Amino acid sequence: MGALDGRVAIITGAGRGIGREHALLFAAEGARVVVNDLGGGLDGSAHANNPAEEVVAEIRAMGGEAVANNENVADWQGGQRLIQCALDTFGELNVLVNNAGILRDRVLVNLSESDWDSVIEVHLKGHFVPTRHAANYWRERAKAGHPVQASIINTSSTSGLLGNIGQSNYGAAKAGIAAFTVIIAEELGRYGVRANAIAPAARTRMTESTPGLSDHVVKPSDAAVFDVWDPANISPLVATLAMAECEVTGQVFFVQGGTVRKFQNWTMTEALEKDDRWTVSELAQQLPTLK
Repeated sequence: MGALDGRVAIITGAGRGIGREHALLFAAEGARVVVNDLGGGLDGSAHANNPAEEVVAEIRAMGGEAVANNENVADWQGGQRLIQCALDTFGELNVLVNNAGILRDRVLVNLSESDWDSVIEVHLKGHFVPTRHAANYWRERAKAGHPVQASIINTSSTSGLLGNIGQSNYGAAKAGIAAFTVIIAEELGRYGVRANAIAPAARTRMTESTPGLSDHVVKPSDAAVFDVWDPANISPLVATLAMAECEVTGQVFFVQGGTVRKFQNWTMTEALEKDDRWTVSELAQQLPTLK
């Protein structure tokens, strides 16, 4: 028996890279999978091929169940149709993995309005829209007295949680996704829905073009050497978080190779204290001492 037997999962951006590995592992563990992918280029531009169909063919060849979906996850009606695709095809929905994304890397002084808007839309709105429609479905199920053991797994990034030059648009979206995850975990728990996020480090089209990473994500020439950048390393954590029996919620995890770590939310350091209002001159003197 697989860890995800009987689970129905939507995985966005599942035509390539990490998303593809999620879809293949989920299917191998017994899940029925909606493979969502627009098939676009790395920057979100139109592309001719249909990677979602290719992944579905791979899953069916291994005896699994899957259906392709090409909806735009940042479109309100498209998000509705994506959720409905799972319901029409498999009769239910248990897991939503938000993974779709694009890159338009520029330093701030070269960043255009469209570069900003496109990245924020695909990543941040592209997480919100499917989650909003899935949450509505699960809430109605719970209110009708049906047991719900649902899981949302979002995709953040160290570019947002730790920062990376040239990715202010991408990083802002990914930091927003982490905050979004923590908040919806609090809101949706009453309906039987858990929410977590991952910040993965793996070799993908994105990391191969990310400043400072392209020289490090190369595949080892020796097959006996563990490939810490293999995108397949990420998926076991996502599958674990998707299990009906998993109780983890409201967490953001770093995952790379064989390493899994938790991120802590923004925390406050030691304080500067006085029993009166600070003056500017006082703060100018004391602020550098704050650790």
